[in-house]
Amino acid sequence: MSPAVKYTLARLGLFAAVFAAAWFVPGISVLVKLMIAIVVSAAAGWFLLRNLRDEVSAQVEGAVDRRREQKEQLRAALAGETADAGAETEKSHS
Repeated sequence: MSPAVKYTLARLGLFAAVFAAAWFVPGISVLVKLMIAIVVSAAAGWFLLRNLRDEVSAQVEGAVDRRREQKEQLRAALAGETADAGAETEKSHS
């Protein structure tokens, strides 16, 4: 399973757990319980889900590096083709 999917599911699970705990607090409207669950789960997730967040970051960084390498290879290939085509043109004119 992808680190991004694991992180997303963990965040949703953490939110659901906090909301379930807040559900049993009497005298608070559902909207306030939702807001409390969002804030508390965000704060708890910052500390509890650090390893998962680091995995997602490493995955994204790897994808960015691969894409950068692909771009460099494509640019080099295009520059090489352009240089080869120019050399062939010069040879045909000589």
